[in-house]
Amino acid sequence: MIRWLTPLALLAAPAVAQGPVKQVPGFRLPPSNQLSPAAQQVLARMDAAAAPDTVKGDVARQRAFYGKWNDDRLAEMRRRFRTEVRRETIGGVGVDIVDPADGPAADNAARVLINVHGGAFMWGAGSGALVEAIPIAATMRIRVVTVDYRLAPEHRYPAASEDVTAVYRDLLKRYRPENIGVYGCSAGGVITAQATAWIGKQGLPRPGAIGTFCGTGAPYSGDSPYLAPALAGTAPPAIPALPATLPVGYMDGVPASDPLAYPLASDAQIKAMPPTLLLAGGRDFAVSALTLAHRRLAAAGIDSELQLFDGLPHAFFMWPDMPESDEAFATIARFFDRHLGRRPR
Repeated sequence: MIRWLTPLALLAAPAVAQGPVKQVPGFRLPPSNQLSPAAQQVLARMDAAAAPDTVKGDVARQRAFYGKWNDDRLAEMRRRFRTEVRRETIGGVGVDIVDPADGPAADNAARVLINVHGGAFMWGAGSGALVEAIPIAATMRIRVVTVDYRLAPEHRYPAASEDVTAVYRDLLKRYRPENIGVYGCSAGGVITAQATAWIGKQGLPRPGAIGTFCGTGAPYSGDSPYLAPALAGTAPPAIPALPATLPVGYMDGVPASDPLAYPLASDAQIKAMPPTLLLAGGRDFAVSALTLAHRRLAAAGIDSELQLFDGLPHAFFMWPDMPESDEAFATIARFFDRHLGRRPR
């Protein structure tokens, strides 16, 4: 969930031609003066909880490390938000159903959100999924169904799109499509866009609105993949150009021209997207891709909203103990409340 694109992954990926390379001088960067005092304290905790180098490249160790990391974040979420969780199977896919402790609001009785968890396409089910679902369920007072989709390296694209679509197809028996929203963070943000395109390919009506956070359904682009590692105190990728595809095993062998794999790089898919919320921290490596996706969506006449939180890193709202995370949760809730329908099936 934290870093699923690394400088090492970029180094192994094919580059595309670009213009001249600039040598950027080093300098000391203070915390953003837009941050709350609580956020500055949380940033120190984030640094202390970062994955050690010993887990990189080892899926078993990464899953163990991020499983504990997500357990810790889940404990924080449960201290802040009251929800009820139950495990079910929908459309043949395992899910966790998260409800506000006192039930969904009356206005949300005919609505539901699908969460697609992050985790580098390789981990994040269970506690990681609940970290993303619990605060939105409680803040918006709505049911959230978080999908336990098939993971890499055991599975590859389009496995996650198929699983999200199976859950969505089953929910259509009880909810109108305009009353269903889909959102995800990091790898889950990518899969959200991919699954929306996949849903359309199956001849199903697309959801009423989507949120793709800290990652988009397009290859990385722009400055942020270089700037974000440097801002985090690590070496940026030592290559003069970014790869034309996402350099993750889940997407191996899938060409950049595939409109269902990279829907926010496809004019036809962009024009078919529902209202879309794009959200991230200003120091996220995906920021440039998010801003470009927003411009493309807006140019196509899609109701697109871009929200960036200055000075904060990738997936910052996994840490609930700062007002910026509360603001992000409220922003997500307002967006879906504004765009989803209310009529029952």
